[in-house]
Amino acid sequence: MDDNDLFAALPLVPKPADAPSPATTPKAEAPRPAATPRANNTSSESEYGASSIRVLEGLEPVRMRPGMYIGGTDEKALHHLFAEVIDNSMDEAVAGHADFIDVHLDAEGFLTVTDNGRGIPVELHPQVPGKSTLEVIMTKLHAGGKFDGKAYETSGGLHGVGVSVVNALSDLLEVEVARNRRLYRQRFSRGVPLGGLEELGDVHNRRGTRVRFHPDPQIFGDHAKFDPGRIFRMARSKAYLFGGVEIRWSCDPGMVLEGGDIPEKAVFHFPGGLKDYLAATLGKEFTVTREIFAGKTEKTGGHGAMEWAITWYGGDPMVHSYCNTIPTAEGGTHEAGLRIALTKGLKNYAELTQNKRAKEITTDDVMISAVGMLSVFIREPEFVGQTKDKLATVEAQRLVENALRDPFDHYLADNPNEAANCSTG
Repeated sequence: MDDNDLFAALPLVPKPADAPSPATTPKAEAPRPAATPRANNTSSESEYGASSIRVLEGLEPVRMRPGMYIGGTDEKALHHLFAEVIDNSMDEAVAGHADFIDVHLDAEGFLTVTDNGRGIPVELHPQVPGKSTLEVIMTKLHAGGKFDGKAYETSGGLHGVGVSVVNALSDLLEVEVARNRRLYRQRFSRGVPLGGLEELGDVHNRRGTRVRFHPDPQIFGDHAKFDPGRIFRMARSKAYLFGGVEIRWSCDPGMVLEGGDIPEKAVFHFPGGLKDYLAATLGKEFTVTREIFAGKTEKTGGHGAMEWAITWYGGDPMVHSYCNTIPTAEGGTHEAGLRIALTKGLKNYAELTQNKRAKEITTDDVMISAVGMLSVFIREPEFVGQTKDKLATVEAQRLVENALRDPFDHYLADNPNEAANCSTG
């Protein structure tokens, strides 16, 4: 079968029929209701005065409206607490300051995340007299080191609210920092310090931050607890997204069966990145292309760097995307760039091979059986909402489209049979 025969099998998505023209006769304007005399509101106005306006202090807004910060109080929101903590450790790893992260879930429901990064600063903060920087970070919204781009070139944390939100929604949280060969500790309950910063003495062969926390039953319910299998998979996915980090998983032995046959201990380190991730996700699933289209770009400072892995198979379309290791479940501008690059590449290839149906190929045709993963690193990305489910950075579309253009052209030229299957799957 030649290329024209293969492209002839393309399941083109039918175009919608032209909509009928609207009537040209203007509609008569509906008569406006007569104005109603204003009622006497003296009583209601006196009830609404200065004393009605409440000023929320510290982390009170988080506890009063948790949905604004973690998307709700359901199971997804509960596990978002873990995402906020491990994202801080991943930022240290991506910045080159950490190379391992420990994740441990114990029988009491406490989750502990430890990294060997630089450690949260502990000295007194210049803007908040008498408070350590650690306490400021943990108890104040919009306090963080990711606003000016000096401490991190690219990061998942943007607004300085992540770990303080976790603190607000935990009935007990403990932070240990090993920094400059000294060990420090501070404990909190529902966002309030249980004491000052403790200096525990000298420490050798250790550095970084350890956060141990328990979700507050007042927020999530008396029976809410972390799902071991879900935490396990979330931790593993982070290791796939950055080959320079090793993530060590452990849990209480009694949780092995509870988590869906997860191991008690595991080490995740995937230098192969997204190509390995996609292959592991597909398992023995049938694919119509033998070779995964995969690659990565490296950029000085990290801005604009990306990695991708795409193939075509017999199932429903599925693309998992990430920005600065944050999963963007609702896609966004980076996914738009991916779709545009693949569509343009296949259309150009079809034209070069003189395929008669080249002009009819649409994005829906190309993506109808595509499965893939896309990870981008962008300085100061813009997300839709605090939970960062969708990327809104306009520049991301252009960056992805430009990065994929030449590699995809070469992939199609080097694999003519794969090129046909990409759009006929």
